[in-house]
Amino acid sequence: MNFPFYIARRYLFSKKSTHVINIISGISVIGVAVATMALVVTLSVFNGFHDLVASLLTSFDPQIEVVPAKGKTAPADDPILTKIRNLPQVDVATESVEDQALAIYKGRQAMVKVKGVEDNFSELSHINDILYGDGEFSLHAANLQFGVVGIRLAEDMGMTADWDGQLKIYAPKREGQLDMMNPTEGFVEDSLISPGVVFSVKQARYDRDYVLTSIAFARNLFGQQGMLSQLEIRLKPGSDLDAVKAEMQEIAGDKYRVLDRMEQQADTFKIMKIEKFIAYIFLTFILAVACFNIIGSLSMLIIDKKNDVITLRNMGASDKQIVRIFLFEGRMISAIGAVLGILIGLLLCWLQQVYGLVSLGSSSGSFIVDAYPVSVHPEDIVLVFITVLAVGFISVWYPVRYFAKRLIQ
Repeated sequence: MNFPFYIARRYLFSKKSTHVINIISGISVIGVAVATMALVVTLSVFNGFHDLVASLLTSFDPQIEVVPAKGKTAPADDPILTKIRNLPQVDVATESVEDQALAIYKGRQAMVKVKGVEDNFSELSHINDILYGDGEFSLHAANLQFGVVGIRLAEDMGMTADWDGQLKIYAPKREGQLDMMNPTEGFVEDSLISPGVVFSVKQARYDRDYVLTSIAFARNLFGQQGMLSQLEIRLKPGSDLDAVKAEMQEIAGDKYRVLDRMEQQADTFKIMKIEKFIAYIFLTFILAVACFNIIGSLSMLIIDKKNDVITLRNMGASDKQIVRIFLFEGRMISAIGAVLGILIGLLLCWLQQVYGLVSLGSSSGSFIVDAYPVSVHPEDIVLVFITVLAVGFISVWYPVRYFAKRLIQ
């Protein structure tokens, strides 16, 4: 057995001549454990919100989206897109046209994103799972054009799920000059009626901004006949997403970008990652403060073991070995605190997942979920453990060497 480690272990679990050293050592372990627990729980809560947002977006966003690398639209009959559609792993592919427009309903107006999709959009997405109302998802019937609006947009415009009348949609003409004497001539005007449902993704950027309609309506409104804004794709079950995405990108070359769900919402997830990183850094500083207790404990231990140090030197122990004894002491306190903190943190996460101990609101249904979402990722647990050990080891290195050398001299 390693000699310094053996002596350090004996010192850690043996009684000291001054009882307060045992108390301070215990407080040191508790301090490190609490900081470690806070890291585990906080990172797991951020993971929970990340997974929650990702699950909400799957109801609306496609599994894979192919968009032009330059410009807003591309020809729908592009051979490259046709080749991508015909890949054996593709289960459903649908074209869509999307752009900004002005919506007016009974004197109220709002800037919206009109998204025209094909009839198989319900097969591509989980849109039917997020509809509210007595109607059904429908884009057109004969000469009638339906508009499925987001629930927040409906509230802002004074609509119900089965709103009556027409929703007027205005979009600027792509060609010609605007006549200031008659500005209405510079816009394409069309109207939509209600299919009896609204959708709720529970994300403001969709629920407040989007109107779903047929792709024919959108192409006519925006003057994009034969064009598409994006090709939306769902893969067959069991397909390797990364491998298929890489194959599609190879086919698309520099002309198109192939995006998965995370890349489609890159800004949202990037912000969440930055927030998680800031929380990690902040709690690491708290951990460093907690490690000052270890320094105090070791300083008192070194003074308490002065006679032992003299005995060990007389028995042939080198100065380096004596310093390592107290370094191991500090490292064991950090390691014990890290293990205890991780176990307690995992226990709290499990209790939150099962029983929802910490709720988001006093009344049920006030939020998307009733309790704080928690998701434990193994890589975060490893990161926390390494962080605690690293901070603990660094914090004790200089004080131990300083006090030990003064004692040895």
